[in-house]
Amino acid sequence: MHTRRIGDVEVSAVGLGAMPMSIEGRPDETRSLATLHAALDAGVTLIDTADAYHRDADEVGHNETLIAKALATHDRGGDVLVATKGGHLRPGDGSWTLDGSPEHLKAACEASLRRLGVEAIGLYQFHRPDPRVPYAESVGALRDLLDEGKILRAGVSNADPEQIRQADDILGGRLVSVQNQFSPAFRSSEAELRLCDELGIAFLPWSPLGGISRAGELGSAHAPFARIAAAHGVSPQRVCLAWMLAKSPVVVPIPGASRPETTRDSVAATELVLTAEELAELDAA
Repeated sequence: MHTRRIGDVEVSAVGLGAMPMSIEGRPDETRSLATLHAALDAGVTLIDTADAYHRDADEVGHNETLIAKALATHDRGGDVLVATKGGHLRPGDGSWTLDGSPEHLKAACEASLRRLGVEAIGLYQFHRPDPRVPYAESVGALRDLLDEGKILRAGVSNADPEQIRQADDILGGRLVSVQNQFSPAFRSSEAELRLCDELGIAFLPWSPLGGISRAGELGSAHAPFARIAAAHGVSPQRVCLAWMLAKSPVVVPIPGASRPETTRDSVAATELVLTAEELAELDAA
């Protein structure tokens, strides 16, 4: 498995986004555990989660609990960096709400610690800016958690360049990751990716395969992904992740999965080498 860095730790170049195993349409627990174990078997050492990855109002942290169970029942579980998040809430009606107050983030972190069964969270991320709370106050809570040893590394998610710079300043240069949406269908985070490359901060694209399922449709804007995939005898999804990895050594995609075969295909992207011409074509797609 190829590796990349998040702060002071090396992780697999492709991680696993575990959200699909806990929200609407989720599989049963047996298949979810099989998916998580397949990822570990394939060499994945980064799993992304959040306390808000659940379906019903009374099961906050469902995804964190599931991951803790999977890691405890696999001999490589101790090698994994679990990246969780706080600041989002799900009332149980399918909607997403926000609470970026320091009080909530600190309480959420304590609850995540208990569910994950650890003394310190490997990577804790502020999930999404809350317009009702000054951004500096929300990130300040992460700074306090770092200083208290409750979390080992801090990151932000869904942040713009100004917020990234502000967060790194508030954290005293200790911001290690930015998790933003980035995919063939959603490329507006290019500026954040470039900034992370400049600062040496890991960039974790969430929903990195967005739009790729339409790559094979006639006239699709993403058709080059399907054509190049056919030329290499691989899936368009694998080409998509290889394209992202080639953008910068700070990129660590976290594709979601709910089936073992999906996560195995994602990991194989680390072995796919695309030509300069192919990468240019995909950039323009």
